[in-house]
Amino acid sequence: MTFQTITLNIPARVYQRVQRAAEAVQSPIEKVIVETLDTALPSLDDVPPEMVDELAGMSTLSDKSLRQAARSIMSAKQQARLRRLSALQRERPLKPAEVRQLDGLVNEYARVTLRKAHAYALLHKRGLYSAAHSK
Repeated sequence: MTFQTITLNIPARVYQRVQRAAEAVQSPIEKVIVETLDTALPSLDDVPPEMVDELAGMSTLSDKSLRQAARSIMSAKQQARLRRLSALQRERPLKPAEVRQLDGLVNEYARVTLRKAHAYALLHKRGLYSAAHSK
C-alpha cells in the first residue's frame, strides 16, 4: 500500500477523540485516522461507472434525503412490466425489443437497489439506520 502525506487541520476536540481512541487500542494516531477514514468512506470500486458520481455525492445529502433514497422503488408501471416480461420469458423466447426492454428494467432495478443499499449504509454510519424506517 502506498501512502500520501497530508497536513490536516482538525478541531482540538476531534484530535482529543482520536488521541483517546489511539491510546485505547494502543495504536498510532495515524493508523486510527486511516482506519476510521477507510471505514467511513464507501468503496466505489465495484460500482458501475455511470453511478460512481451519484453514489459518491450521496454522502452530502441530508438525513431526510437519504431516508427518501432508502425508500425509493421502481414505478409500479416498471415493476409490472418487469414481472410481465419475466413471465413471458418462461413461456417463450422474447422478441429482441422485449429483451432490450427487460435488460433495461433489470438494470434499473439494480441501480435502485444499489442506491437504496448505499443510502442505508450512509444512514447506518450516521447512527440513523432505524430512523430510515420511520416517516
